[in-house]
Amino acid sequence: MKTALLLDEYVDLVDAEMKSLLANVDSPVRDMITYHLGWTDEQGGQIEGFGGKRLRSTLCLLACKATGGDIEEALPAAAAIELVHNFSLIQDDIQDDDRERRHRPTVWSIWGKQQALNAITAMHVLSSVALARLGKNGTPIQKQQRAQSLLNNTVLEMVKGQYSDIHFETLLDVGVHKYLDMIDGKTAALISCSLEIGALLGTEDKSSIEAMAKFGRYLGFAFQIKDDLLGIWGVVAETGKPNASDILKKKKTLPVVFAFEAAEGIGKEQLVEIYAKDIIDYVEIDTVLRILGEIGAKDFTQKMVQKYIDRAVEQLAKITLPTRSKTELQDVTSFLVDREY
Repeated sequence: MKTALLLDEYVDLVDAEMKSLLANVDSPVRDMITYHLGWTDEQGGQIEGFGGKRLRSTLCLLACKATGGDIEEALPAAAAIELVHNFSLIQDDIQDDDRERRHRPTVWSIWGKQQALNAITAMHVLSSVALARLGKNGTPIQKQQRAQSLLNNTVLEMVKGQYSDIHFETLLDVGVHKYLDMIDGKTAALISCSLEIGALLGTEDKSSIEAMAKFGRYLGFAFQIKDDLLGIWGVVAETGKPNASDILKKKKTLPVVFAFEAAEGIGKEQLVEIYAKDIIDYVEIDTVLRILGEIGAKDFTQKMVQKYIDRAVEQLAKITLPTRSKTELQDVTSFLVDREY
């Protein structure tokens, strides 16, 4: 099955679970949430086609199915994970002052930052409400508690990673090691959690659950580093973001962090001078792009993506899975490497 079709297969299931949760939210906050999730326009009218990939929730369901579980029983967990991911996106948009996501105005740019914070709080609470539904599906209480603990700890990891990401904007000596530690929390943690919870709901085998979590961790590293590539060299029509937007925002993504370590002489001096400024202009973006090209930053970053994909595949090979399930997880892995958005 093509990956796009595979992802589409689970979108409706996850969205139906989230819509069921939101049916009990009688508040204008619901309009912001449904807008961000891609179901409605600014006026609350029904639309289609803006909801995102639902990647993390799909990985949760795939892990559950692959390890012998019933995806219908895992839907509350998948919905909880999707709500956590999406409230983190609204938070990112506020912190980065981004006015556009998925080719549409961001929540805060329409309703304001104060109201967007209310949407974040509501979605966080709803993620816990979603997990509580696992009991109705027959999930043992010990697994319910474990799933809640995993998700709570993951949110804390994400907060730590996001703090570092913002803090790094003011630093000129981040280094690749610190960068990797940052994305471990910011991105890899939730992808790992998605697969671990899915496996937890599908099997009692601890080694399989652990390997699935490690598979997700490495997959998360590859996913974020690929994002770093797209944030500088991605096609605007595909990414929905301005050209070299990460440079404009002085983000310490992997290509830039590598450049600070690898550049020498006048190139290093130019980088330091540019990133020490409060605002980077488009002429200076061209200078940064030239330096990145001279030191092979794009090639280095692509190799790092492949490095973590290879590690992810090694972990997946440790788990005994049905052929179709293993193929599906491998297809998603390939998609993350090859995607252009």
